Amino acid sequence: MKFEPALEAVTLVRRYKRFMADVIRADGSEITVHCPNTGSMKNCVLPGQPQAALISDSGNPKRKYRHTLEAVQVAHGHWAGVNTGRPNALVEEAVRAARVPSLDPASGVEREVKYADSRFDLALGERADPHTFIEVKNVTLGPGPDDADDGIIAFPDSVTERGQKHLQTLMAVVASGKRAVLFFCVQHSGALAARPADEVDARYGELLREAVASGVEVLAWQAALSARQFCLHKPLPVLL
Repeated sequence: MKFEPALEAVTLVRRYKRFMADVIRADGSEITVHCPNTGSMKNCVLPGQPQAALISDSGNPKRKYRHTLEAVQVAHGHWAGVNTGRPNALVEEAVRAARVPSLDPASGVEREVKYADSRFDLALGERADPHTFIEVKNVTLGPGPDDADDGIIAFPDSVTERGQKHLQTLMAVVASGKRAVLFFCVQHSGALAARPADEVDARYGELLREAVASGVEVLAWQAALSARQFCLHKPLPVLL
């Protein structure tokens, strides 16, 4: 995923009302940008601390907030990608390019595919009858400023009933005889491994382990982040 023009370096001042953030540009002017993240952004936004950040420009002057918050510098000098609209595209790009060995694109790659009353981010096979369903999650919960920099990045960063439902549906996919994959897109430059955030959502952790035991596959890949490009970089171990 290449950015043209390159993402703009700014200083994040605050995030508020969930989908808004104020940033200061290099010329000293302050603007409000769109913050497309429904989570708590725990340990991504550091309260009371100005943070280096990157924003994109939609080029659309008719948008109320023309710019979008893409990444922020977090504790220990690392960067985290906070635009939850990016992971699906990053994973799709990597799968289509055959860069994820366990997900072969030869039979077809589809987006937003229905299964029962749910909709999965990606699927492999024919759209009418896929053989593999893939749910993508943006993983950014790393250590805070007072924590050891252990490189273990967690999901979720807030209680997610929607995420719990996705796990239950993935289990139903396996029970039906098809393949189900949970894909952790770890947008954190300090990542060495991924894990469920049991301390945030214990039920999600329980369901994840149940899902794995039932045959759901869990993949985790780190995304490399820069002002010019985001891309899936390398696989990571998942600690259960």
